Amino acid sequence: MADTSAQSIQVHAPRARVAAVICDFASYPEWAESIKRAEVVEEYEDGFAAQVAFQIDATVLVDEYTLEYAYADDMSRIEWHLVEPSRTQRSQQGSYDLVENPDGSTTVTYTLAVDLAIGMLGMFRRKAEKMIMDTALKELKRRVESQATA
Repeated sequence: MADTSAQSIQVHAPRARVAAVICDFASYPEWAESIKRAEVVEEYEDGFAAQVAFQIDATVLVDEYTLEYAYADDMSRIEWHLVEPSRTQRSQQGSYDLVENPDGSTTVTYTLAVDLAIGMLGMFRRKAEKMIMDTALKELKRRVESQATA
């Protein structure tokens, strides 16, 4: 059974810009250090990615897997789940919740539940989850905010 973890960060950009960066999967290897490959393998009729194949090397976790995505109509939530078990994961469910703030910024909450197929002590697993989530949010913030000034 997977434990759920969540972390939030404030990004100084409107929700639409944050969602655009999250949905630009092909660009992930340019700014997300652990993602070595991200390829859209199936799209919905509206052009949004339905399934994306990833290859990651996060030091503590090296894997290849495919996620299936769903999107709220207003892009306030982007969620995913693992299509089939991988070498290191039995399941994965996650989401980005994007809340616009009065000052024009967006609060991004990243929620993740991963059931590992490999043994890892709880203390080390929680530390790895925190590191992966913290890094993912900081890299997303950096990417979105750098585009705002570009």
